[in-house]
Amino acid sequence: MDNSNNNILPKAWESFLSSSTFIPVIVKTIERFHDTSWHMEPNKHECFEMVYIKRGKAVFEIAGYPAEIGPNDIIIIKPNQPHKFIVKSESGCEFIVLSFKFVNRFDGQYSDVSLENFLDFVSGKETGPFITLKVSQKNDIIVLLNRILKERENPDIGSEFLNYLLVMELFVLISRALKMEWENSIKNKSPKIKELIQASVNYINNNYERDISLKDIARYVFLSTSYFTRAFKEEMGISPINYLLKIRVERAKELLKDTDNRISDIALSVGFSNQQRFNDIFKKYVKLTPLQYRKNVQVKKH
Repeated sequence: MDNSNNNILPKAWESFLSSSTFIPVIVKTIERFHDTSWHMEPNKHECFEMVYIKRGKAVFEIAGYPAEIGPNDIIIIKPNQPHKFIVKSESGCEFIVLSFKFVNRFDGQYSDVSLENFLDFVSGKETGPFITLKVSQKNDIIVLLNRILKERENPDIGSEFLNYLLVMELFVLISRALKMEWENSIKNKSPKIKELIQASVNYINNNYERDISLKDIARYVFLSTSYFTRAFKEEMGISPINYLLKIRVERAKELLKDTDNRISDIALSVGFSNQQRFNDIFKKYVKLTPLQYRKNVQVKKH
């Protein structure tokens, strides 16, 4: 028997699933058309709402902030934000609403914080009570949205699982689109880039002893690793990983000088996974092994 089709999940989704504690779950979908006579009282929901405008123009008032939206605009409203929707175009407005929560895949509990990449950004205060995204009609996000709507009406066995996979893919695409839009919005804005690089420097300084990677640091400021690495090096004159290693070595020098801790313990306490790796990096930066460095400073003390 050919088992080649048994692996249903694409690799990108496999890693996405395994690294995420919280996963998106659609609570309801609505496809509507309203004209200018339609009136909506302010309301708020415990879940996220994603609204895609298929045609027409409207204004959302969200927590006191107006947001004008038109064809192929997507707006994502955060939980518990008071909002209302006003149709502006005479020909009416056609839209799709996806309401979603994030559920802990281990214990089934809902959360309004989640999906590492997506919500690290969306939950940030800088983005306010909502975020907007401009897409084309043929964009993969829109294609996927329409597939989800059709699939939710499908009673066939297996449809629920397919819907689940489609939702996972939707949020991967949204996360990527948001990241690209975020990067485009800060390009050539020197003060903003400086601010983000400084935030990443503070993150490294406060977390160097943990097992953090380049991906973790870039994710903290919601930038792709390639763009972040380039911007960091331009600003700091050193790559983010070399800066991290330098900070670890400097802290190790203090511990070698001021304590009698074993070198293996010092290696672990400053974020190295093993002593050999620590020895190699330390010698590269200091031109001495940790043991040689300790002996040198002890001689100078006496």
